[in-house]
Amino acid sequence: MSWWSRIANVFRSDRLSREIDEEMESHIHEAIQQGRDTAEARRAFGSALRRREESRDFRLVPWLDSLRADTIFGWRKLMKKKVTSAAAILSLGLAIGACTSAFRLMDALLLRPLPVASPERLYGLSRRVTDSDGKLQTFDGWAYPAFRQMREAVKNEAELMAISYAEQADVTYRSDVEMEKASLQFVSGWMFNTLGIHPAAGRLFTENDDLKPGEHPYAVLSHDYWMRRFGGDPRVIGRTFRHASPTPYAADAVEAVYEIVGVAPEPFTGTEPGTAIDIFVPTMMHPGAPHDDWTWFRTLARLRPGVAVEPVRARLDAIAYAFELERAKTSGIGAQNPANIARSMAQTLALEPATAGVSGMQKDYRRSLMTLGVLVALVLLIACANVANLMTAQAAARERELALRVSIGAGRWRLVQLVLVESVLLAFLSASAGALFAWWSAPFVVSKINPPDNPAHLVLPADWRVLAFGLALTLAVTCLLGLAPALKASTIKPASALRGGSDPHSRRRLMHALIALQVTFGFLVLFVAGLFVTTFDQLSHRPTGFSAERLLTLDTIAQPARPPVYWEQATEQLRAVPGVEAVALADWPLLTGGSRNGEVSINGAPPGPTWAYFLAVSPGWIATMKIPFVKGRDFRNTDTSPGAALVNQTFAKTFFSGQSPLGKVFAKGSDRYEVVGVVQHAPYKNIRDAILPVAYVPFHRVDAQGALRPIRTATFIVRTATSNPLAMASILQQEVPHGKPEFRVSNVRAQTDLVRAQAIRERLLAMLALFFAIVALLLAGIGLYGVLDYSVLQRRREIGIRMAIGARAGDIAWRVTVEVFRMVLIGAGAGIALGIGSARYIESLLYQVRATDPAMLALPWLTILAAALLAALPAVIRAVRIDPVTMLRAE
Repeated sequence: MSWWSRIANVFRSDRLSREIDEEMESHIHEAIQQGRDTAEARRAFGSALRRREESRDFRLVPWLDSLRADTIFGWRKLMKKKVTSAAAILSLGLAIGACTSAFRLMDALLLRPLPVASPERLYGLSRRVTDSDGKLQTFDGWAYPAFRQMREAVKNEAELMAISYAEQADVTYRSDVEMEKASLQFVSGWMFNTLGIHPAAGRLFTENDDLKPGEHPYAVLSHDYWMRRFGGDPRVIGRTFRHASPTPYAADAVEAVYEIVGVAPEPFTGTEPGTAIDIFVPTMMHPGAPHDDWTWFRTLARLRPGVAVEPVRARLDAIAYAFELERAKTSGIGAQNPANIARSMAQTLALEPATAGVSGMQKDYRRSLMTLGVLVALVLLIACANVANLMTAQAAARERELALRVSIGAGRWRLVQLVLVESVLLAFLSASAGALFAWWSAPFVVSKINPPDNPAHLVLPADWRVLAFGLALTLAVTCLLGLAPALKASTIKPASALRGGSDPHSRRRLMHALIALQVTFGFLVLFVAGLFVTTFDQLSHRPTGFSAERLLTLDTIAQPARPPVYWEQATEQLRAVPGVEAVALADWPLLTGGSRNGEVSINGAPPGPTWAYFLAVSPGWIATMKIPFVKGRDFRNTDTSPGAALVNQTFAKTFFSGQSPLGKVFAKGSDRYEVVGVVQHAPYKNIRDAILPVAYVPFHRVDAQGALRPIRTATFIVRTATSNPLAMASILQQEVPHGKPEFRVSNVRAQTDLVRAQAIRERLLAMLALFFAIVALLLAGIGLYGVLDYSVLQRRREIGIRMAIGARAGDIAWRVTVEVFRMVLIGAGAGIALGIGSARYIESLLYQVRATDPAMLALPWLTILAAALLAALPAVIRAVRIDPVTMLRAE
């Protein structure tokens, strides 16, 4: 008989049995027809049951048939206790889904190789330097003149590529009225060829497109943008759009009409995981290309086959050091301060693997995702321990059944298979539920890390990588759930089991050990969740020093650049709009990450090691932001930069040693400023950092000849009368170009959104950690309840006897719970040790909270204790309600 027929017979067992019975009857009937007695014919044929089994084994695959039978039996066992099975499947499914979802996020952001040729040979260049606080900092920004020297030095060993930080750019395909946003990136002309990328339409850049500043205004679209914006129209090749780099002053501006020359292939959306690039343009079109003090791009290195990393790194390190040393010696103030030169030169170049690309989101969320991965793994272990306890209890109840199976001839492996099949069923059903949860939860998490003006874009395919992880996880869960009960079943002794079973204390010890493990992991999850929730609370309630309510920011571009008087006229025009209380101008809003910094010299002395930060603002900006004055005055309309300056208290303390700075002079390069006022603190770049020394300078900037410089970009800060400033966004956005047609608003944001965006990562961590903490607590409580319930069931005779001889309810409750609560205490103690030990790994994610704070340790302990007491209550009630007479009569 063929193998296919034997396999098919496994799944048509009833039909096969009928065919065998009919064949056996035909043989007996044939013997009767030959004249033999009916009874004699049947005796000669032998045992019908044995013949049937022998025939079945020949006509099917025996091990497959036993597996089918065990699967059916396991399914019936699950259906027999629907509530218990559903609870186990849901708890495991939630844990498996969370693990799979975490893997999808980590894979998309940190692990998935770029869709380029040989991504394993890609490396990212960065610089490591120790700051004034002794902390190691990493920077990956480079100046283009340094890049050119480094590329030339290693051209035989590696190819370097300059790839700018992605920006949300304003592009215009028709008129300025139809300006739209697109994610734009400046890249080396040879990047596509180096990465082995071929066009989907048209052509890609070549090195000749990236030789001279401003000479080749070409653009390549990503396939995703091509389909989304143009519907895949092949006629897009040759179309043009206009884009101007958002530099504040006209002298730095590079405005050009770009011609679309090609479309990148579908899988490639850039080298920044978390950001999908819409438009690629050559680096020579960037205004910072000629400058040796603009660090505006990352550098990727693709090593040639067989080239070692360290020699290339050492050569690049030497070139970078020489470039920075020469620049420091010829950069004005830096040349006067050898200490500052030495500090800036104390850096090491690093070549780090960039198989998955390089992005700011990787840096911001790497440790966060790793921490969440550990948390979901702990939740999975808690769920596995929970279900393992359940299966251990079920195994105890089935001990006599398994002993009978052995007595009638079942082999040890058959018992192992029987228990493992039930575990596989449970794990498979849980994995199916987990797959649905992971399919929903991963995009949900990504939606929570989207800044309002720069949404994250992560590719989350359910491909073979995710499938392989899910299968491996399911296999691991199966082993964790079923291996111990299966091995226990294989060692069962029929005589002992049929007499009353083995020692129940050994089984309870295993269950109690699992409870201690659950409590340990649950405490750790609760502890970490408490740290993250407290961090988010501290950060979201940190005083900003200004009033963000009712503030609207309008990022505006003038094409062409206009003198400051035009901006003042637009400001007056906005002030006349009903519902507007105040309007001011600034280079950019606070807390957007933008910065301008440099060394300062006080009263002609050499500059110190601390840098100052600068922001150009108009008269009335301080009042519009509601930043309190400490002393001095605000800017006047006649103040210019360089000239007058307002400083915050940190600036005054840092550079003037606590003396009154009013009337004092400081210099940044050749620009000299006189302090006319001191204001209170306000965060500058982000809300996590300590307050920086900030100098606010006049919005009117003059050049070396004393003429006012035209301005291309600025932000209108508008304080509205309505509590919802975004309600006036469309009105104000239309009002700006109404009086000044050359002005266009490129972005409108509420200042409160900018403040909330500062805590996106902390909000995500707090939300997810709290969710997992609740799940872990619920699972631990259910597990504790199951163990106590099993303990009461196993000891009901003992309890009945104790009650019969006078034991009180309190004594019964103590005896039922003492061992389990001892495990709770042991688990909590281990959790405290693990929590304190692990806190140093997540220290960079915390803000103004310490792991050793008594409140941080007490909260999870009290929560675990309350959950344990609640879980113990039903078992205690059941124990004290046992009727001694009924129990002893039953025994």
